[in-house]
Amino acid sequence: MSVFQTYLQLGFLHICTPRAADHLTFLLALCAPYVLRDWRRVLALVTSFTVGHSLTLALATLGLVAFKPSVIEALIPVTIMVTALVNLRGAGAASARAGQLRPAPVLAAAPNALALGFGLIHGLGFSNYLRALLGPGSRPVQELLAFNVGVELGQVLVVAAILLLGALLLRGFGVQRRDWLLTTSGAAVGIAALLLVQLLWP
Repeated sequence: MSVFQTYLQLGFLHICTPRAADHLTFLLALCAPYVLRDWRRVLALVTSFTVGHSLTLALATLGLVAFKPSVIEALIPVTIMVTALVNLRGAGAASARAGQLRPAPVLAAAPNALALGFGLIHGLGFSNYLRALLGPGSRPVQELLAFNVGVELGQVLVVAAILLLGALLLRGFGVQRRDWLLTTSGAAVGIAALLLVQLLWP
């Protein structure tokens, strides 16, 4: 297996594993307000998130920015909680007459900016793992590119699974869209809170 293939696989497995509960939960919270027919909106959001985490993943891995890993590890659950709480606020403002969800004002105004900003934080989290694999002083461009592509492939798979699961529950089992949003976002808040407690009080 080539170096590119090795790091491609490592990037994919880094996102598609229970050990990536923080990033998986963030993707769940990010996609929760949307259904399968909203795939263009989801694509725009995920692209914004990708731009953010690709930028900081590259800068941190190449040693161009420095940060405290413990701070980033604590901020990632915060991004999950903020995203999920915005969803819950939107669910609370659902229009009974139209039967549709109204995004909370902050999310409706700048959803892509929010995803981009949180992507910057998650990219630093990805870089912690990649730098641990590479060792100190390494600045490999090929490995960085392969790892990032692997993360993106894993991310696309996870997002597709979330949208398909939502479609199955909404269309196949008659689950209300508001109930889906409340359940997934509430679960995301709970998981993020647990992760944050584990980090602050190990």
